[in-house]
Amino acid sequence: MGRRSQSVNELFAGARAGDRAALARLLSLIERGSDDARAIGRLSYPLGGSAYTVGMTGAPGAGKSTLTSAIIGLLRSSGTEVAVLAIDPSSPFTGGAILGDRVRMQDHATDPGVFIRSMATRGHLGGLSLSTPQAIRLLDAIGREWVLVETVGVGQVEVEIAGKADTTVVVVNPGWGDSVQANKAGLMEIADIFVINKADRQGTEGTRRDLEQMLDLSDLGLESWRPPILTAVGTTGQGVAELWASVLAHRDFITSTGALSQRREFRLRDELRDIIVGRLEQRARGLCGGEQWNALQDDVLNRRMDPWAAADEMLKSVDA
Repeated sequence: MGRRSQSVNELFAGARAGDRAALARLLSLIERGSDDARAIGRLSYPLGGSAYTVGMTGAPGAGKSTLTSAIIGLLRSSGTEVAVLAIDPSSPFTGGAILGDRVRMQDHATDPGVFIRSMATRGHLGGLSLSTPQAIRLLDAIGREWVLVETVGVGQVEVEIAGKADTTVVVVNPGWGDSVQANKAGLMEIADIFVINKADRQGTEGTRRDLEQMLDLSDLGLESWRPPILTAVGTTGQGVAELWASVLAHRDFITSTGALSQRREFRLRDELRDIIVGRLEQRARGLCGGEQWNALQDDVLNRRMDPWAAADEMLKSVDA
């Protein structure tokens, strides 16, 4: 076995034994992708399946980090260990994660029962959509029972990632947009629980009514779980116990109905499809160079050949 594989094996064994530095190093390798990430995936996959993931998403400034920090405090008060993946877009300058208001969670940084990691896309093939499930799988393999996945906003990527959790909590603020905007953002489709944070402000009841009306018009699917609309004040901890009780109730519901298994099967199928599409895209991009590529570009630019015919010609060199 090569030196690189031995290094990954040693790091993995260290992480399983409680070495936080080894775990951090493994997550960095997952972010970067390549053969190291695949090796970590091979080690993690057989040991996974026990952790429960909770996605936290919502508009920037909704107070997700403060609320997540309050949830961590609640879990730790009962001795429960927890890991947090704080998902950020890549910095355009450094490639690293934009930490933003994640400093609010640093109250728990010295607690050995809490592991917090900000993740960025970096160079991973497929970006966050592929690195996030691998990171969750690693945390699962080292024995974390709960993994909180917090996303920075409500863009397509963030909604997609949060929706890959077992339970997804959508955080909104009083007066934030309206139900139509929430639906456009895709939040109505992925939300298992709504929480109106900063509920000590005006507009809370109006926001609740908007969401209730949209839920009344929504197709809630065969699971027949109607997302509860809760209120909280993350800075004081108000409503956090009720929020977590709803997370547990949702877990019990989807476990008893078989929906949890169905969700996880769907995610695995989706991940496999994403991996294959990503690798084929990588191979296709590798074709875009060399003499044949240059000649076909000239043919297209001089209108001797249309782009589709040129693509067909280029793809002839790809093995079936």
